[in-house]
Order: sequence, then C-alpha cells, then structure tokens
Amino acid sequence: MQFDVRTLSPEMSIGHLLIDGRDEADARRQVEARGLFVSAIHPVRAGLRAGKAKALPLVLFSQELLALLTAGLGIVEALEALLEKEANPGTRGVLERLLGGLREGQRFSAVLADQPELFPPLYVGIVRAAEGTSDLPRSLSRFIDYQQRIDLVRARIVSAAIYPCILLLVGGGVSLFLISYVVPRFAEVYQGAGRDLPWMSQMMLSWGQFASSHGTALLAGIALGLTALVLGVRRALRSGGIARLLGKLPGIGERVRIYELSRLYLTLGMLSEGGITIVQAIVTVQGMVSATVRAGLDGARAQVEAGQPLSTAFEANGLTTPISLRMLRVGERTGDMGPMLTQSAAFYDGEISRWIDRFTRTFEPLLMAAIGLVVGAIVVLLYMPIFDLAGDMS
Repeated sequence: MQFDVRTLSPEMSIGHLLIDGRDEADARRQVEARGLFVSAIHPVRAGLRAGKAKALPLVLFSQELLALLTAGLGIVEALEALLEKEANPGTRGVLERLLGGLREGQRFSAVLADQPELFPPLYVGIVRAAEGTSDLPRSLSRFIDYQQRIDLVRARIVSAAIYPCILLLVGGGVSLFLISYVVPRFAEVYQGAGRDLPWMSQMMLSWGQFASSHGTALLAGIALGLTALVLGVRRALRSGGIARLLGKLPGIGERVRIYELSRLYLTLGMLSEGGITIVQAIVTVQGMVSATVRAGLDGARAQVEAGQPLSTAFEANGLTTPISLRMLRVGERTGDMGPMLTQSAAFYDGEISRWIDRFTRTFEPLLMAAIGLVVGAIVVLLYMPIFDLAGDMS
C-alpha cells in the first residue's frame, strides 16, 4: 500500500514522503529508519495506488535482475545496485522493502509474496521453486521468455483490432457529420423547392432536421451511450463476460478456446520446467484462466491426484485438441512433460497468428466496403431529388 506521511526532522523541519509499505506500521518503520519522526500518516487512494503499482515493470525488473545475477552478484547486491540507479520514488520504495525483508532473514519468495499487487502468484511460485534448486537466473529467464511470448500474442491481437477500430471511428464520424450538418442544409433547400421528395429521402431529411433542432440533446445522449458502453465493456472484461460472448460466436469461439489453451499450456510448461509438480502448477494457474477452463482444471486436478495420466485427465475435461493430446502422451512416455507443454503452446500460438492474418485480410476490406455503402447511401439519398429534377428538365 501507498502511504502519504507527514514527517518532522531532528532540525524541526516539516516534510512529506510517499512510502510504499505493507501496512501503516511498516510505513512508520521505514520513515523512522531514515531518522525522521512521523507527524501524520494517511493511506493513498486506491486509484493512485494502482498507478504507483505500475511503476515496477515486472519484465524489465526481471531482465535487470537476471543480468546482475548472471554477472555474479548475489541477490542482495543485485537489488542494492538496482536501488542505486533507480530514480522513481515508487520503485525505490518497492526495492527498499525487498531489501529490508532479505536483511531480516526472509526468503526472497516470501518477500515477493508480501506484495501481491506487484508480484503475482505465478512469479512467486517460480522463485520459490528456484530457491529449492538454487537456480534463480534460469527461472527468471523462463519467466521472461514466457511473458514475452504472452505479450507477443496479445500485441498481435491488439494490432489486428486497431485498424478496424480506426475505420469504424472515421466512418461513424463522417456519417454523423453528414446526418447532423449536411442533411439539414439540404432539407432547407428542398423545403422551398415545392416538390415531392422520394420516401427514403424524405425520411432522411426529416431525421436531419430533427438532429439539427435537438443537437445538444443528441450529443449528450451519444456521450452517455458511449460512457455506458465503455463501463459495460470494462465490467464485462473483469467478469469474463467478453470471453464468454466471443466463445459463443461461430468461428471465433474455437479460436478463443485455442488462445486459452495456449496460455494454459505455456504457463504449465514453464512451471513444470521450473521444478513445480503438475498438481501444484494447476493450482497456481487456476487464477489466471476463464471460468470454463477453471472448471475443467478442477476436474483434471482431481483425476491426476487419483492417479490418472495428465493426458487422460485433460482429454476428459475438454482441455485438449487432437494435436496437443498426442504431444502430451509423448511427453508422458519420455518424461519431458514441461518441454512438451511448451511445444504445444508454440503450436497453438502459430495457429492463432495464422488465423489472425487471415481474419484481418478478409474483415478489413469487408468493413471498408460496408462503411463506403453507408456513406454512399446517404449521399445518393441527398442528391436523388436533384436527379429527379434533372430528369424532368431533360
């Protein structure tokens, strides 16, 4: 947690500090260790606390720590070196708390577990397993590779969605401009022409006049609608509703399942290669998956604990495809289950990437054509009375 502390120095000067501590007592102890007295202490609001939590990029921290450990430094020396070069107050507070715990004799994994908002259970788990094998650099290297692969797939999905979103934004803006500004101007011209307009043109012009006379109310309604949409999407993302909705769409649902299996297999593979038992790995990964996959993992874990092979348990609970099932059976025969899980995830990643490429190449032209048809229909309906007039004159 973040605490705003009002301090008093021995020279009787008043100051303010932002301390990152486990609780109020921990924050007081950190301030007093600097030779200052605590005058007042207040927890920082949750929004600010979340912003400060992002001050420690986990992958960058792991890369820097790995480089120092590989160079021959101990864990305390490496953290001290990171603290010396760090200028961000939030990150410095995190490093100071890590060093404080280590100097008190705590294990590195226990110190990390005291900060769950920064270090997820997956990270704590691989560090705890590395402490048993005394091979922390190798575990950090596995985590960095794992996170980079997860980020790569996520970045491809985001990149594929950016261009369609821009097209929708531009197309919607152009259509809104035509309806709210251009159509009312044409309506004023046609009203004085004394001619009967085609039915569709008349409907669109009537809407344009309504939008022009109630522009403020419509803009407020659009703003409220967009706000409600954003809040609804954020809530659905937190509750997993978006994933469930996409899972029900034909063609896309199977790809969502493949993506979830890819992340599941990659995480299990990394934990298994780090020396964690498959049952404990399943327990660790359960908090990272959707509700559907979590239910399947519960059943699979019960069957594995009962003595069933992992491939049989996963097949019975719908956590395999024909390819991954064969690869799991090969891993069971050879005893290399961790690498085989990782290879299964790599196979899924390749399939997802190829599907994203095909989908974007097909969807983007169709979306452009749809936007063009909408804008074109508005323009044609606007000029249709002019075409009728030109026909009469000819």
